[in-house]
Amino acid sequence: KVRELLLQKGMALEERDFFKDRFTEEEVRALGSMVGFSDMFAWRSPSLKKMGLVGQDIAEDEMVKLMLQEPRLVRRPLIKIGDRLLVGGNIKIIEEVLAGA
Repeated sequence: KVRELLLQKGMALEERDFFKDRFTEEEVRALGSMVGFSDMFAWRSPSLKKMGLVGQDIAEDEMVKLMLQEPRLVRRPLIKIGDRLLVGGNIKIIEEVLAGA
């Protein structure tokens, strides 16, 4: 649904499967600095539960390490519009950003 909305608005898309084309540490740090690492981290991921880390405080450096190790811990989708990074597929927020873009 997000992809269709962006295409309808005439946005050029650059899609990346970061399970196959994994992020570098520099990319994760750059993206996290745009929104905050905690907002980018998939706190509800079953992968976090499997690691036994649910409910624990995790420092930013550890979040980066975990997201590099297990891409499922990166909240999806990541949508970069101009200099803004949107995390998650909240259509209402995406529409608001597009209206102002």
